Amino acid sequence: MVQTLFLAWQEPNSRSWFPIGRLRRDGTQYQFVYTYGVQDAQDKCGFQALHSFPNLKREYRSAELFPLFSNRLMRPSRPDYRDYIEWLDIPRHQDDPIAILSRSGGRKATDTFEVFPCPVPDENGLYHIHFFSHRLRHLPECSVERISKFKLNERLYLANEFQNPYDPRALLLCTEDHHIVGYCPRYLVADALEILQKQPGLVHVHIERVNLAPTPLQFRLLCNMTAKWPQEFRPFSGQEYQPIVSKISCPTH
Repeated sequence: MVQTLFLAWQEPNSRSWFPIGRLRRDGTQYQFVYTYGVQDAQDKCGFQALHSFPNLKREYRSAELFPLFSNRLMRPSRPDYRDYIEWLDIPRHQDDPIAILSRSGGRKATDTFEVFPCPVPDENGLYHIHFFSHRLRHLPECSVERISKFKLNERLYLANEFQNPYDPRALLLCTEDHHIVGYCPRYLVADALEILQKQPGLVHVHIERVNLAPTPLQFRLLCNMTAKWPQEFRPFSGQEYQPIVSKISCPTH
């Protein structure tokens, strides 16, 4: 089974966000290629090719997960590893690297990269993806307190924040009693809006897990989003997600 993750970069000053690469695991092989989004990042924000992947037009293959991604995983030997896997709500014995990166986002305090999965239809043929609510540190204390009172499977509602100066397409996560409890990740916005346009009201967001303090805010609120998979729908089908790789591959690491 081919598993696909995308790598995104955020320019620290403008906060502009760009998908720049694609990681795939096919059997025992990992493959990394840049996507056309990296050209936008270069043109608009001066992005430089990653040291591990210096050529934008090459395919990189390895039997081991590339260090850029493996360094975003918590070591299983750490005493808090089991707590970490529980925060992510990953079942026992399913905590492989791709599953962890898909759920955690691979975010680090030392850089501005994020990893996210490409959805595939689930066993019921539905669009289904897990994500953590974003930007909780910007919320008022009453919203953070509301999160601590959530019940499992409580429903959230998506609302467009048209006046957001950084991203007028931003989607808020709201409760039925009108609390804002974060943002839908930027990488999901385009697909969520497309699905909503095709089938209004049929995108459902529910609470999967609440991790109370002192869990870091970035892992505080785990949500799941489901929808009927629209006919001919392809997630992340924009040009910025398409590979720019040439036909010549780099040697296997």
